Amino acid sequence: MRITAVLTQFPELREAEVLAWVERGWVRPAQQDDDWAFEEIDIARVRLVRDLRYDMAVAEETVPLVLSLLDQVYELRHRMQAIARAVETQDEAVRSAILTALRR
Repeated sequence: MRITAVLTQFPELREAEVLAWVERGWVRPAQQDDDWAFEEIDIARVRLVRDLRYDMAVAEETVPLVLSLLDQVYELRHRMQAIARAVETQDEAVRSAILTALRR
């Protein structure tokens, strides 16, 4: 999706603002034919930054910190899900030992 299509989804945003977010690394679309190609994940990131700036009134200088913390939370969540899947594949004795260790 090109930036013009992104802007139709977010009429309150200006192209220069979204491009500034890209330059700052807050949104990371792929470069394609002298334009940006936004995937669904990029659209979600634009929505997140817009919500932070407009709905939650997060100061511009604070946005990188908030994004970094959210990225860390998402990464931890992903790792915890992978650990849970790995534990589920173990036999009952191993699962029981893990649960016992977690309760300590």
